[in-house]
Amino acid sequence: MSMRAVACAVVVLLLNASSSGAQVLTGLSLFEQHCGTCHSAPAAGSRAPDRVALSQRTPEAILEALTTGSMRVNAQRLTDAQKRLIAEHLTLRPLGSATSGAASLMPNQCTTATGAVASSPQQWSGWGADAGNSRYQASPGLRAEQIPGLQLKWAFAFPNGSSAFGQAAVAGGRVYVGSDNGYVYALNAASGCVYWSFQAQGGVRTAISIGALAPSGPVAIYFGDLKGHVYAVNADTGAPIWTKRADPHPLTRITGAPTLVDGRLYVPLSSLEEGAGANPSYECCTFRGGVVAYDARTGAEAWRTYTIPVTPKRIKKNASGTQLWGPAGGAIWSAPTVDRTRGLLYVATGNGYNDPAAETSDAVVAYDLKTGRLRWSRQVTPNDAYIVGCGATAAVRENCPDDEGPDFDFGNSPILKTLPNGRGIITLGQKSGVAWGLDPDREGKVVWQKRLGKGSALGGMEWGSAADNEVAYFPIADAQHGPAAAGGLYALRLGTGEQLWSWRPKNECAPTARNCVEAHSAAITVIPGAVFAGTTTGMLRAHATSDGHVLWEFNTAREFDTVNGVPGKGGSLNGPGPVVAEGMVFTNSGYAYLGMGLGGNVLLAFAPQ
Repeated sequence: MSMRAVACAVVVLLLNASSSGAQVLTGLSLFEQHCGTCHSAPAAGSRAPDRVALSQRTPEAILEALTTGSMRVNAQRLTDAQKRLIAEHLTLRPLGSATSGAASLMPNQCTTATGAVASSPQQWSGWGADAGNSRYQASPGLRAEQIPGLQLKWAFAFPNGSSAFGQAAVAGGRVYVGSDNGYVYALNAASGCVYWSFQAQGGVRTAISIGALAPSGPVAIYFGDLKGHVYAVNADTGAPIWTKRADPHPLTRITGAPTLVDGRLYVPLSSLEEGAGANPSYECCTFRGGVVAYDARTGAEAWRTYTIPVTPKRIKKNASGTQLWGPAGGAIWSAPTVDRTRGLLYVATGNGYNDPAAETSDAVVAYDLKTGRLRWSRQVTPNDAYIVGCGATAAVRENCPDDEGPDFDFGNSPILKTLPNGRGIITLGQKSGVAWGLDPDREGKVVWQKRLGKGSALGGMEWGSAADNEVAYFPIADAQHGPAAAGGLYALRLGTGEQLWSWRPKNECAPTARNCVEAHSAAITVIPGAVFAGTTTGMLRAHATSDGHVLWEFNTAREFDTVNGVPGKGGSLNGPGPVVAEGMVFTNSGYAYLGMGLGGNVLLAFAPQ
């Protein structure tokens, strides 16, 4: 007998049970009937989260996915009440629990006020710590010889959080960080006490940028949420300054950090339309990746540009009579990179959603910094048309591209560096497993390329590489290829791509163990003498830049006593990378998404003993 039949039979037998029990069983039945095909027992290689992964999320996150998020199209036949039952059934938590996330409810209020600052000598702002997104902290306030003495100073738990996926910003002794339940917090870097919280309209996955509104004006922080909103918030008080919706498309989200440079905020646009695109009742696809530039002080839009310049048009109707559109895709998952010298803004784009894929998909694209006009584009994987739910084993293929691509889009931001000879170089890693060196003075012409991983739809290289002044460092995920291939760090000479060293985890675990493969999906961070890298098993390590040997390690996948009294646990390190600033190391732990990883809800702070 199928699980769906069992659930329905149990519901009939227990109609006279308590209302709460009946609701749980009804939720089970609804889940199996409407969601179980994809989520009860996902096929090998599927990106659909299973019941265990879904149970780690908040009910608000499940309900949001069913009503306005990635599952909105698939859940369109459900009533609002049914969606609520599914959300509460999966998470075993009532809706509304996220309201306990306000800082005013926490016992660790900061008793002494220290004013926010726009910058400090050892700060970390935005995704990559500089306009070139290098993830290189040249003045960390932490020496390599101090790293073996790093100790946990405090842990802060996001109330009711189930996936810690934001990246902290640090300046002037304050830490700013977002959470999956939609709160952004200002904390004291030394103690973890809380100054204030701000509640956004959706989960805040982006890194946070810090800057002054005017030379003598207040300090602001900038970030985006998973519903496509952009925020400017007073860094001292948490009061809102302005809010904008970056794009009208209903499936728009902001995953890449807004980049703040010279009074302008450059916001990348991504989307989960490719997650809904395979549904034959969905008019796939109309989203185009892009960038919106705002005046950082007022929120006024300066310009807007799209990675696919052509507006989507009607292409054909599928066998169900649903209108299909194109071209679409080219989402920008990562932070834009600013090149003041050449007056350019660089972005790395995702795959197309229908074929033929646009020439600006899977590419590094350069826009005029002042106007947003397309200056050049360098595509590295052509014809990569991909939507979730297609593939060779797809039962329904009405919306699938005829010529499906490998889903080798970019999650990395372009890294802009100047070589010792004065020439510029753009470097970044791709989900294909290939690292690239491109020439910004010759429209992104390939200077070098180096295959470091096997690559897959989940990486290859996922979220973030790093580079100092002479060496580029790349993390390898490749979890889909098993323990023999998964994980690893590589150091390449920045100007030539010559490999200097590599390091791989042992990956010693039972073949049937859950989340035991040490994939390096998370972004990495480099300081003089050390590279910090985390794995999907929750291990955070510092490696010597000389040869990759391990200087220090800490297992974050465990429970923690927290400074705010909220139960806390760590899990997978994925998405954001470690932040090294003002003599300390900060990392979120507990990224669980798309059915992968160990969920958690903590921000951890380390300092030398």
